[in-house]
Amino acid sequence: MRVLVLFDLPVETKQEIRQYTHFRKFLLDDGFIMIQYSIYMRFCRNTVDADKHIARIRQLSQQKGNIRILCVTEKQYENMILIIGEKSPTELMVNEQMTMVIE
Repeated sequence: MRVLVLFDLPVETKQEIRQYTHFRKFLLDDGFIMIQYSIYMRFCRNTVDADKHIARIRQLSQQKGNIRILCVTEKQYENMILIIGEKSPTELMVNEQMTMVIE
């Protein structure tokens, strides 16, 4: 399954910019990759794994802004339609690493 984090955080003061930077760095350190500005994705093996990462994000959340989390199955994620642009190299790498060959 994939966990998508979509967020809009205020960046008007120096403190808010620091909090935004800290949140973004946390996502990257926790294995999320940026698929678009303010949209990050992480592969999880199951719902228990996803819940662990969601709990970490809840703990880090601040009072202002908007953070949403969407969990989708691998099949649902594969059905995403890309209208303009292309998958990022990081996104392609994650997809290749998940490929399993059974003979």
